[in-house]
Amino acid sequence: MSELPTAVRASAGETDRAPVHAQAVDGFGTVRILPLDPHADAEVVHGWVSEERASFWGMNGLTRDQVAEIYAHMATLDTHHAFLVLRDADPVALLQTYEPEADRVSECYDVRPGDIGVHLLLAPAGPEGARPGWTSALLTVITSYVFLVLDRQRVVVDPDVRNEKAVARFLRQGFTAGPAVVLPEVDLPDVYIPQKNAQLAFLPREVAFPA
Repeated sequence: MSELPTAVRASAGETDRAPVHAQAVDGFGTVRILPLDPHADAEVVHGWVSEERASFWGMNGLTRDQVAEIYAHMATLDTHHAFLVLRDADPVALLQTYEPEADRVSECYDVRPGDIGVHLLLAPAGPEGARPGWTSALLTVITSYVFLVLDRQRVVVDPDVRNEKAVARFLRQGFTAGPAVVLPEVDLPDVYIPQKNAQLAFLPREVAFPA
């Protein structure tokens, strides 16, 4: 992976924050999932969400401070959580988890006890280009966290239907496609989330961990 700016390493890779989960992956490295610090991590997160490739994330055009404010608001919630995912010392993904019954997705499918929602944004590839196996390694660690640490029974994801790469990525990881739905807009004092055409997909615990 390309060298990261010193400020990014200082805010993320060299943090004193305790990970909520850490796991060594053979041939990949040690993956740590850290609680996101809305302000300390704003620089790296803003850089990721501002790229055209991240347009489906819904934050293109926002300033660094606006991104920090959104995640500061999320940090006040008991139902939605944000994390910075590191591979060794390098930030490689932004992870969000949420309780489906407290989210707009609950208006579009029957939520089961033990469900948890997941959003995942991968860091851009460096000059070396494609990174075979990266997504699979990161999703393996994330599913270990939500199923084995949080003790959940099923993961639901809701990528934009136009984001064919993300949809295909989840299906390769064992998710089963559900219905295509229209997630309603959300207008809160601190954040506006526009309407979204989403492809639901589900991963039961017994599929991810048959044993």
